[in-house]
Amino acid sequence: MEKLPEHEADDHFHDECGVFGIFGRTDAASFTTLGLHALQHRGQEAAGIVSFDNGQFNIERHVGLIGDTFTKESVIARLPGDRSIGHTRYATTGGSSLRNIQPLFAELDGGGLAVAHNGNITNALTVQRELQRQGAIFSSTSDTETILHLVALSKEANILDKFSDAVRRLEGAFSLVALTSKKMIGCRDPLGIRPLVLGDLDGSFILASETCALDIMGARFVRDVEPGEVVVITENGIDSYFPFEKTEDTKFCIFEFVYFARPDSTVHNESVYAVRKRIGEELAQEQGVAADIVVPVPDSGTPAAIGYAQSAGLPFELGIIRNHYVGRTFISPTDHIRHMGVKLKHNANRTLLEGKRVILVDDSIVRGTTSQKIVSMVREAGAKEVHMRIASPPTMSPCFYGVDTPEKSKLLASRMSIEEMEAFIRVDSLSFLSIDGLYRAVGEAKRNNEVPQFCDACFTGEYPTRLLDQGGSDNVRKLSLLTSNS
Repeated sequence: MEKLPEHEADDHFHDECGVFGIFGRTDAASFTTLGLHALQHRGQEAAGIVSFDNGQFNIERHVGLIGDTFTKESVIARLPGDRSIGHTRYATTGGSSLRNIQPLFAELDGGGLAVAHNGNITNALTVQRELQRQGAIFSSTSDTETILHLVALSKEANILDKFSDAVRRLEGAFSLVALTSKKMIGCRDPLGIRPLVLGDLDGSFILASETCALDIMGARFVRDVEPGEVVVITENGIDSYFPFEKTEDTKFCIFEFVYFARPDSTVHNESVYAVRKRIGEELAQEQGVAADIVVPVPDSGTPAAIGYAQSAGLPFELGIIRNHYVGRTFISPTDHIRHMGVKLKHNANRTLLEGKRVILVDDSIVRGTTSQKIVSMVREAGAKEVHMRIASPPTMSPCFYGVDTPEKSKLLASRMSIEEMEAFIRVDSLSFLSIDGLYRAVGEAKRNNEVPQFCDACFTGEYPTRLLDQGGSDNVRKLSLLTSNS
């Protein structure tokens, strides 16, 4: 299979990962497969499931999509039990080899422990070097394995105290689900950067990255797991405790609203779809321009484009059609076809675009190469003018909290002015939503410049934690934060 060129494959922030767990439900692995299918948008490279039954942990890990691997009866048959956790992965820290597919599992002194992790531990390499000096041997390049070693080496007496001792040494973003022979454990980092929700399916508790994973099986949303909270689920019910010092100064990832979360999910007590429509409304009010139609760049630009069109009083039209059956790889029949520049992913709807002044709405611009192609396609279809409106501020900085992003020098907005970007993309005008407009859309009056209410480092370069594995914290704005080592 021929992979897309790097500049194409990386012209968007890649989703992080998705986690799911269910406790006390017959055929738990089947429900975990359903949950991971709903979370497939958060990672498409690989997936894994661990179940527990009759004194034994059962593990399946596969490269590829959930529907291509875990829907086979032979696979599910190898995962018996009434408790299970799973993970769908996009490789961030570590590579995409089989040894890095989560959940990771280890037999510890007190029994087996499986862990699945969404986010990125920003001091994992620092801690790993310390553990290696103590004799620890790592079998993967995943930051998640650091958690297993910290639990194994903890001097605390029981597994919950060991787990708490371990997570207190972590920095960065981590929403975790873990499984022992008797417990399912969920945990969010003290700043709550990544999402984790608690659900209930007829008395069986569920942990998941998003509420859409509950909806697929008819489960009830109970609440968000709070930042810094550890929830422990056993046959006796659910307990909760806070191994970190609680703080109101949380930093949920604002890009979840812009792109990562599914639009039918509820995150941070907000409907993602409603927020994206409000983003479009704010964008129209801030950056309006005379035009005939509003066209989304599918699919992530659609809700914002609807909000923009409604606010501006313009027709919303599907002027670009996406082929949903083309992924990140494509088998090209011949070299001649491969080099023709065939429109595999998108095609312009000429009858809607010809002779029109078009506003294209997209969620973000990373490298700008895809935007170039979209604009060229719209112009070739006969558009009279092409104006691009972006439903977020300029993406200036990479993310170190579980999102695979290009380095800063490859981000278009970090090396070009708006005018230079206009020329590069070849649009008549280009405008971005302001940071205050984004905050208004998610329910805040504006951004608090002293203590921002969300993690918005990709737009501002102001990271809410130390970045020890990135060479220290000299280039990181020092905020009043509560992480375990700061």
